[in-house]
Amino acid sequence: MRTAALFLILGLPLTANAANHGPVFGLATPTNSQGEWSFDQGVFGRNTNLGSQASVRELVGYGLTPHLTLSFTLPAVIGHTVLPPTRIQPGADFDTTLAWRFQHRATKVGTRFESTAFAGLALPGPQSGFDAIAPTTNLPGTMFGLVTGMASLSNYVWLGGTCTKFYEHDGDKRPDVFDYSLVYGYRPPKWRRPPDKWDWRLFGELVGERSHRFLQSNTPVANTQAHQVFVGPTALGIFHNYTVSFGAQFPVYQNVGSAFPKEHVRFALNFSYLLFQHGHSH
Repeated sequence: MRTAALFLILGLPLTANAANHGPVFGLATPTNSQGEWSFDQGVFGRNTNLGSQASVRELVGYGLTPHLTLSFTLPAVIGHTVLPPTRIQPGADFDTTLAWRFQHRATKVGTRFESTAFAGLALPGPQSGFDAIAPTTNLPGTMFGLVTGMASLSNYVWLGGTCTKFYEHDGDKRPDVFDYSLVYGYRPPKWRRPPDKWDWRLFGELVGERSHRFLQSNTPVANTQAHQVFVGPTALGIFHNYTVSFGAQFPVYQNVGSAFPKEHVRFALNFSYLLFQHGHSH
């Protein structure tokens, strides 16, 4: 009943990153504890010289085991600007993802090395069309990924990537998307706070995203390829079972076909709530 009530309060539908204990844009290793629910609500925007677009996203995650988390993403898109396909930045696709933290090794107090593998299904939603570029199928795609890194009381480093391959129908196909990220986080000693106060950390995030050309009637559609790299700062605050994260990213490399406008900035604001069953805690 508590879970159902929380769904009603949050609203469905309204961070790739289970439990959202880490960066905003890049990949990280956190997973939910066993029996833990996480509810994320965020706004993720993309701005170009032809207009802007924002994805209002709800992400629900559940810890099946201490190292295995199942999550669902439900988006709604505001704006009609046609942009390159995205997977690392929430867009119009519905996602189901299983995250398995297969390495969890503590080397000393407060320091651990972790690795997490991802597998999932991407289902294009009703707002996922690219008719202005290349009328094509909206069949789902499969996603596989890996991220590894280190976390301590003050420093965090994560490196990872995912690849999403969409299915083909009658020679029509959405482009496959490969994304990658490198994240560094810092939590100054003076910022460490007890549970009854906000605990903050800063991140520097680099993310890249490369997509192939659309396929229509078995023929690649010209000028629909894209490869972009973004860099920017983000921040994360934790208070009891609540977190807030926000940030912006700016392009440092862009090789985008003429069918798409170049992006000027990406931005994000995300809120999370963690719900433990039977009084369970981290």
